[in-house]
Amino acid sequence: MPTVYMVQADDEQTCADEMARMCAAFDLQPLLPPTRSAGTERWLARATTKAPDREVRGRQLG
Repeated sequence: MPTVYMVQADDEQTCADEMARMCAAFDLQPLLPPTRSAGTERWLARATTKAPDREVRGRQLG
């Protein structure tokens, strides 16, 4: 399973801007667009690493 990164901000635009910056800087793929978090009233967005074409387990030879 890929790693998930999250941004939280006080407003939707800041959240979207920071997520776009992170995706560009770290070659991430957006996973969840800016969404209002119930309870905290903050905005959050998520991104993930780009998953490999196949899963590799154990030691690789060659």
